[in-house]
Amino acid sequence: MVWLKFILCLAIILFAGTKVARYGDAIAEKTGLGRIWIGLILIAAITTMPELVTSVSSVALVRPPSPDLALGTLIGSCSFNLSILALLDILHPHTPVLTEANPRHMVSAGWGILLIAIAAGDILAGGRLSGLAPGWMGIPGIIILILYLAGIRQMFRFERSHQVPVQATSLQYKEVPAKTAYLRFALAAAAVIAAGIWLSFVGDEIGEVTGWGASFVGSLFLAITTSAPELVVAIAALRLGAIDMTVADLLGANMLDITFIFPVDLFYIEGPVLSLVSSSHLITAAVAVAMNLLVIVGLKLRQRRKTFIFISWYALALIGLYIFGVYALFTSGIGLE
Repeated sequence: MVWLKFILCLAIILFAGTKVARYGDAIAEKTGLGRIWIGLILIAAITTMPELVTSVSSVALVRPPSPDLALGTLIGSCSFNLSILALLDILHPHTPVLTEANPRHMVSAGWGILLIAIAAGDILAGGRLSGLAPGWMGIPGIIILILYLAGIRQMFRFERSHQVPVQATSLQYKEVPAKTAYLRFALAAAAVIAAGIWLSFVGDEIGEVTGWGASFVGSLFLAITTSAPELVVAIAALRLGAIDMTVADLLGANMLDITFIFPVDLFYIEGPVLSLVSSSHLITAAVAVAMNLLVIVGLKLRQRRKTFIFISWYALALIGLYIFGVYALFTSGIGLE
């Protein structure tokens, strides 16, 4: 029965996710905000709701609370999201997918590295920075939230200054009324959020049924299942030719995933969450940083052809880094029961 619910969740996300991509693209056109901004903020906020619910539930509803599961879901989702770019590169014909993306994505990738580095730095320091905060809240979570808001504000102003007027002859969605686009986007987004949140609970239930619990496999499984909306929307947007919206969604989702450390910290009343998690999360954080750097290199080089016919060298490296991270996490023994 639990696997039937799992399949049903994925089916809903598959159907609604394609609509989110289509009508998100229509909103980008009609508002003039552009695909980068819509993907970075609007669609990323929708696709990351399962990670938020799962991570907060891990410390607020699960007994005993599991900060390792919460952080594993958030940082693990960052790595998985970046590995989706490798899949998109394989699916994109002829040229590397990042060659078709706007170089301005390097800014959001850089902000993602900074946010991950702050979280990893506090774990590496043994939570000493968190210990300076009054009450149970940690300082790093607050700093990450402030930096995220500052980064988003900077990118919004940058995007507005580089906005290019859309020519009437190039409009793709002129037959779709603005109100219709907004309404259908809202309905599809609600379906993706609801199914994604349900999927996070189904994933937890699968962990209990199979005995995975908060072990390595449980953390990995939740990180992947909660990223299902990002995967579906990314593929749907790629099919529409909205590559900038796809890349912005994945990089924006990573920024949000790390920012969710703040609400996790808020609900975890036993102390600063980063001071109470395993140092093995540094492996996942290091892999996520390295993968972000690869994305920046791919955006910078802008190669015209794929290195190995169907896949670019950086996509292959992204897959290799993700597999290495999973293996290193397994051999480190994080959360194994």
